[in-house]
Amino acid sequence: MTRMAEAPSRRFRWPRPDRFTLFLVGTVLLASFLPARGGFAPLVDMVGRVAIFLLFFLHGAMLSRRAVLESLGRWKLHLGVLSATFILFPLIGLALRPVSGHLIAPELYTGILFLCCLPSTVQSSIAFTSIARGNVPVAVCAASASSLIGIVVTPLLTGLLLARQSGISLGAVGSIMLTILLPFMLGQICSGWIGGWLKARKPITSLVDRGSILIMVYAAFGKAVIEGIWHMVSIADLLVLILLCMLILAIVMVVVLRAARLAGLARADEIALFFCGSKKSLVSGVPMASVLFPGPAAGAIVLPLMVFHQIQLIVCAVIARRWERRAIEQEQGMAP
Repeated sequence: MTRMAEAPSRRFRWPRPDRFTLFLVGTVLLASFLPARGGFAPLVDMVGRVAIFLLFFLHGAMLSRRAVLESLGRWKLHLGVLSATFILFPLIGLALRPVSGHLIAPELYTGILFLCCLPSTVQSSIAFTSIARGNVPVAVCAASASSLIGIVVTPLLTGLLLARQSGISLGAVGSIMLTILLPFMLGQICSGWIGGWLKARKPITSLVDRGSILIMVYAAFGKAVIEGIWHMVSIADLLVLILLCMLILAIVMVVVLRAARLAGLARADEIALFFCGSKKSLVSGVPMASVLFPGPAAGAIVLPLMVFHQIQLIVCAVIARRWERRAIEQEQGMAP
């Protein structure tokens, strides 16, 4: 019996949606049928603002300053992640401008541009890098640096790209930096005292992460539903949106992987760059959208981000598992 015959079966299995995705869909349905009205709406808004403050305070407290300083050494990888996140993505978004008003509603195109300005994720980038046998410490530093820089760059870049289209003012940009940067910096100040305690209690931080997103999605979609979002966004718009998100992700993944190989990065660093440079953060995006796009507009703005979020999870899960199997086979001497 040959070695190849001994290799495990490679049947493809579609990844199951995670529990948070199901909660996200349930929240959209809840907001669609029971949006916050009357005196309940201000209460939801207040809870959302508190959730934003707590969310970024915890992120600041859990991000080690030592990790940020150590990340400066791998400059090629970090330059690649930042270039993909804040240059390549926005350029692709601008290139899609002709579809606005023709293939897709202008509000959804605004959401696509906003999506392209967001920083990378942290948790899922690290998780997929680990599964694919990549350089996890570098992924931690690269994703954290992208998230930290995005607090400043994302509102500025969003204002630059959308100033004419959506009327974002410098005041709104300053407001988001104050709303997000202030609690983040307070968290950094407290990191030495509570950082270790928080890292040892991940269920608490995970609950705040996901709970705050669900609250803000409910508030944003509730306002959008009251203003008639489901009358403005058709099934055809949703299908086109899904295809555009898939197209954006595919282009970024191909370009990032090709750039990593041209740069001569080690395989483990290449994997870290691939996963950190090809994703966008729902955790950062929803709070920023609620500040930059107050009122019913936020519902349509976050819809592309939610669609892209699920697509990136599915695609990255498939790729990470495939690379994991390849690494195992190479270790066992089975790969050609």
